[in-house]
Amino acid sequence: MKKSIIYSLIILMAAFYACDPIENRDSNDLPIGADELEVSATPVVVNGVNSNKVVLKNMSPVNSEWNYGIGITRKSVDTVLMVVTGPSTISFTGLNPDGSYVTKDISVTVDELTFPVPPQWGLLCGSGSKTWVWDETASSVWGNGGYLGCYAPCWWTNDKASMDSNDPDFGSNGSLTFSISGASLVKSNESGSNQVSGSFSFDMSKTTDDGNGGLWAVGKLNTKNVTVLAGKAPNNGDAPIYEYDILQLDEDKLYLGWPEPGAGAWGTAWFWMYRAQ
Repeated sequence: MKKSIIYSLIILMAAFYACDPIENRDSNDLPIGADELEVSATPVVVNGVNSNKVVLKNMSPVNSEWNYGIGITRKSVDTVLMVVTGPSTISFTGLNPDGSYVTKDISVTVDELTFPVPPQWGLLCGSGSKTWVWDETASSVWGNGGYLGCYAPCWWTNDKASMDSNDPDFGSNGSLTFSISGASLVKSNESGSNQVSGSFSFDMSKTTDDGNGGLWAVGKLNTKNVTVLAGKAPNNGDAPIYEYDILQLDEDKLYLGWPEPGAGAWGTAWFWMYRAQ
């Protein structure tokens, strides 16, 4: 008799739990909308003003992707560095458990650059965006020369006018516009009828010694989905180039280099000479 009672209780308990509504167990898997997001972007206040460090927080049950203009972070909580003052928009994209996306833009205002900003942002992008063109004041604007030995085309040299034939899609009056917002790079011909957009990043810790105690390159510039003007490797089937050595970067000059694969000292390198428009 006792065994029968125990078996009956087990069956009743199993039936009870089996009838538990499926919706309750799966409620955490339901997607949320933008109005349900619990996300924030808050500048760190220093001496009563908004600094250029911003704390990002996502308290919602979605995976995170924050686009803060010059970069992306996928952490739920992070602190990022802004590089300009004034209002900016930080875009949040969340990935719901069902695979759908939810987005929200958050406006933040930076009062001062309290924390140091790499000066290359200002040199390359100005106060927001900056346009660069072929430097006709240089002896040549594009060509090749010796890796680690030359700092400009010194073997096969081409002047600005020649770029109409050497880079016909963008011509001698083509331009490159670097923007802080989205770390975007736009390559354009003179009329604007042909444009290619992408993004860029740089790493000034990746310098290159010249082998004689000096620096050949002061950093690296990387581009994505777009090359610089004539950003191709003529001896490699005109393959696009997306990583460049920065030979010089100041308010007026942007000089780039790229060694062919496997090049050693005085092997073949290519050079691009631009000036601020």
